[in-house]
Amino acid sequence: MELHGIHVPLITPFEADGTLALDALDGLAREALAEGAAGLVALGTTAEVATLDEDEKRAVVEVCAKAARDHGAVLTVGTGGNDTRRTVAALGELAGVADAALVTVPAFTRPGAAGALAHFEALAAGSPVPLIVYHIPYRTGQALDAEALRRIGALEGVAGVKYAAGGIDGETVALLADLPPRFAVLAGDDPFLLPLLAMGATGGILASAHLATGSFVELTATGDRALGLLLARLSAACFAEPNPTVIKGVLHARGRIATPGVRLPLLPAGPESVAAALAALEAVGDR
Repeated sequence: MELHGIHVPLITPFEADGTLALDALDGLAREALAEGAAGLVALGTTAEVATLDEDEKRAVVEVCAKAARDHGAVLTVGTGGNDTRRTVAALGELAGVADAALVTVPAFTRPGAAGALAHFEALAAGSPVPLIVYHIPYRTGQALDAEALRRIGALEGVAGVKYAAGGIDGETVALLADLPPRFAVLAGDDPFLLPLLAMGATGGILASAHLATGSFVELTATGDRALGLLLARLSAACFAEPNPTVIKGVLHARGRIATPGVRLPLLPAGPESVAAALAALEAVGDR
């Protein structure tokens, strides 16, 4: 599986009564794909997946799967946790549903590099779909160096990594300088898309691409520095408060979702944060 381009990790829009707004979700999915997104990600962090029950998760995946099929796009589903056996079982349910699974490095347990490798060996052996490793140590508590990610990336059945290390450092350089064959790096920290593309990343899984999908797609194709800086400012504004609260606020202000509602423990973004993100979005459109 070759991973490239912009993949949008969709929010979960809610109605005023707190139930799923599935028509709005379908609209967001199709708008992103019409603007050139290579794929969708369902049930990621941006979807507030921790607050969805099993019936809601199934409904979200069904909507996203249909939109992806209709556009010939890639559907990735967020799956997994820090229990290897249960993650293998969850992956088994993706057969015929998704094209790939986004799986975090085990969180909180902190199994070390050897334990993380053994975890992904077991997942890859039992998964019906390719795996995208979600490396996000500031959420999982488990940092992996370039050598550990290379070992995981060399496993058959592992297609790439969503790289969200919180910045660019020596380990980032070491990883991108010596990638395993057929192992793609997708930017996962939105403000760092431009430099990661310059270093060899093939695209990104980016929440802020909800708001300017076509411009993010253009950046992956051109590497345009001026556009990259504008999108980095937009991304920074989108993460001024916990994800996806600002993004939902902007989508609501633009009339794309009925409410900016989120589920506890998240709270809606403040008006100042939403206004700043709207201004950054307008700057992208005015360039």
